[in-house]
Amino acid sequence: MRPEIRRELEVIPAQVIVKEIHSMIYSCRACEKQDITVPMVTAPAPNPVIKGSIASPSIIADIMTKKYVDATPLYRQEQEYKRRGLPVNRQNMSNWIIRAAQDWLNPLYIRLREILTSYDVLHADETELEVLNEPGREASTKSYMWMYRTGNGHDPIVLYDYQPSRAGDNAKTFLKGFKGYLQTDAYDGYDKLLKESKAGEAMEVTVVACFAHARRYFTDTLKAVDDKNSYMYTSAYQGVKYIDDMFELEKELSEKSFDERYDERLSRLKPMLEVYFSWIEKEHALALPKSSYGKAINYSFNQKDKLMNILKDGRLELSNNRAERAIKPFVIGRKNWLFANTPQGAKASAITYSIIETAKENKLIPFEYLKYLFEKMPNIEVLSTEELNKLLP
Repeated sequence: MRPEIRRELEVIPAQVIVKEIHSMIYSCRACEKQDITVPMVTAPAPNPVIKGSIASPSIIADIMTKKYVDATPLYRQEQEYKRRGLPVNRQNMSNWIIRAAQDWLNPLYIRLREILTSYDVLHADETELEVLNEPGREASTKSYMWMYRTGNGHDPIVLYDYQPSRAGDNAKTFLKGFKGYLQTDAYDGYDKLLKESKAGEAMEVTVVACFAHARRYFTDTLKAVDDKNSYMYTSAYQGVKYIDDMFELEKELSEKSFDERYDERLSRLKPMLEVYFSWIEKEHALALPKSSYGKAINYSFNQKDKLMNILKDGRLELSNNRAERAIKPFVIGRKNWLFANTPQGAKASAITYSIIETAKENKLIPFEYLKYLFEKMPNIEVLSTEELNKLLP
């Protein structure tokens, strides 16, 4: 009559094989017989990703993907490879990551940075990183991973930058040549961009603050206050309501063009902002500065000009959530592998995260993209902008 069909998901475990690359070597037998110089010619073969190493493009791509996409520390990967009968230790894997990142991913990283700083709407954020063996510093000293990414209207680029401090000059150095809007949280280090400092002259940058952070301070107050009839609770609730109304309007405007959004904000968002900041100024005179509610009021009071900058361009956003989403993969990874061993390793991680997160933003499969890069890049001129442009995610 007919077959009865059922379907199951079948798992085929990954395999590790030894791949041999044979290059034929030729000589001239006639020349040898006549006792003249014997020319030796070797047939061309693709260059290895790491000269003299057993590491292939696929195994380095696999290790990087597991660590930087799946947040699997190298010591766990070492155990997994042992179960497969492959004696690759974590030091080998660490060395391969550092070498491949420096030799092949870094030129692409530099090119992406050139493109990023040529755009005029960026987001930024930073988070802590522990690096154990930094020269002249204790292992517990805080280092930082900075993150910069493109905003609305630009090709998606996400770049990380390891630095031993949270000094604002780090951002100034990384963003050298950038002109435009930079959306951040309230960290005052970014104000260094607007002033002359050791890192250079003042930059033509407009800093835009984050209403999600302003809202978070009010919601923290609501959590801290037990009495729902108290002044602090009801006032904090009012602050949340003001900001929620703004986000509701932004949701309505999200389908419009950037120019239409700019015009609509001037006619509809601007009056809402004026009402909000009029209320903030009144509450600033009443709120206790050190209370959770006082901190919520002070955030908006001190950041007023930067929060109002949302009105200057339709591509800008009410929040810096775009940056927070981009830095989250690093934060998740850090919870698993905890620290970087050396500054060299931290820099390699910053470069690798940058290439992987940019690939993900451009809808690429990280493992396939990394494998492709490690196959292609050893066989091209990596200092050629034209060649690098062909490999951009």
